[in-house]
Amino acid sequence: MTDPEAAAERRGYPHDVALLREDLRQREGYIADRGLATALVVALRLHRPVLLEGEVGVGKTEAAKALARAYGRRLIRLQCYEGIDASQAMYEWDYARQMLHVRALSVAAGAFDEASVDKLFGPKFLLERPLLDAVRAGDDAVLLIDEVDRADDEFEAFLLEILSDFQVTIPEVGTIVAASPPAVILTSNRTRELHDALRRRCLYHWLGYPSAEREVEIVLSRAPSAAAELTRKVVAAVHRLREMELAKPPGVAETIDWVASLDVLGEHDLTVAAARDTLGAVVKDRDDLELVGDSLEEIVRGG
Repeated sequence: MTDPEAAAERRGYPHDVALLREDLRQREGYIADRGLATALVVALRLHRPVLLEGEVGVGKTEAAKALARAYGRRLIRLQCYEGIDASQAMYEWDYARQMLHVRALSVAAGAFDEASVDKLFGPKFLLERPLLDAVRAGDDAVLLIDEVDRADDEFEAFLLEILSDFQVTIPEVGTIVAASPPAVILTSNRTRELHDALRRRCLYHWLGYPSAEREVEIVLSRAPSAAAELTRKVVAAVHRLREMELAKPPGVAETIDWVASLDVLGEHDLTVAAARDTLGAVVKDRDDLELVGDSLEEIVRGG
């Protein structure tokens, strides 16, 4: 859906948990369990962030994407990483453009004055980063703060302040306050423990691996052209993989990739040969590949 289409079809967030689940399913093919849907509805009503924790590939990021698309909001994504700081998340000055402007003023006789210097730090030269963008967008956006556990403690403290007030003070410009808070979803893969202060600020939901029956439903919603029997066999094989001592156990995203890969190749059954050919769709570590390869027949056929 393009931005104009999203704006044209913008809908209000529902107050009913069942309706939210149905909207996400029907509009985006996202299968949300009742606990997740409840956390989202309450967070939207109370203007509180939601912290989604869970294993890699279980649908945390997709929840924010689906929410934004289903209700015509703009998704603003802040991807966290080690060393990220406030300027990279909030705003920066376009120094290259400022320098070009200074040079242009220097060439023009008498054009460089105090007013010209003030303009160098005006909106024209301000580079918005995701957090400032979200504050300005307000309720028109869903702010996804992805993999917050990858950032350091100082950045986490900075986030806490922003999420409390939804305002940004730029010394040269002034204070920018969100007219209405955006929906905020934070995700964490638990590579480190988050501070209690951030956890208390958020509503919390844990996304674990789904049951086999639920995973089949999720995969078929994402890969509807795949045969149902093939999907069931792949899901069963993935559940066996998760029982192994793998360095990187496959998530639901990998299950979807495996089914989609087999479907693209025209496979209607999960054979050992087909599994071996497409194993890279579900196993993403060399040592894991060797371990799985030695037990592939048992994984595919069970027993």
